[in-house]
Amino acid sequence: MRDILYLEHIEQAEALLKPQRIEVLRQLAEPRTCGEVAAALGQTPQRVYYHVKRLVDAGLVEQVSERKVRGIHEGIYQAGARSYWLSPGLVGHIGLRKVQDELSLGHLLNLMEEVQADVAALDRAAPELPSIGVSGEIRVPADRRQDFLNDLQSTLQDLFTRYGGADGDAFKLAVACYPKGRTHE
Repeated sequence: MRDILYLEHIEQAEALLKPQRIEVLRQLAEPRTCGEVAAALGQTPQRVYYHVKRLVDAGLVEQVSERKVRGIHEGIYQAGARSYWLSPGLVGHIGLRKVQDELSLGHLLNLMEEVQADVAALDRAAPELPSIGVSGEIRVPADRRQDFLNDLQSTLQDLFTRYGGADGDAFKLAVACYPKGRTHE
């Protein structure tokens, strides 16, 4: 099972975004038959099979094995990933996004979409991917935002210079600053 399945096709999103199918998908976190899922959800096996078939056709669920029960072949299914992300490209940009400068929401949204696509494209088959995650909270008065951005750019440029050689694993660094909850200005 992959960590992330990035949905870039409208057919995948359509198959997934039905409440009953999401419940079926949750039940398939572990390999199960349609009968087992049906019993857990209080549904008929035929109804569950219908939803499982649609999820398999969309590439969201996989048949991982099969067993023979009373002369009938019964499929055992499992979700294809632990997390399903919808690509912003499914809808696309409606109108023009204002990207006035590095302090604009439009710039942040473009950066987040780029990071989301990059993370989704990582080779999830690797046993352990080296990654670094840092998160924190700071307070920047409105009149000091540009100063903060300048300091941040300077600090990051120092890191890029220090660790920008040809040796070692290449990492992409993205830093996002956004208001936490309500802002007071």
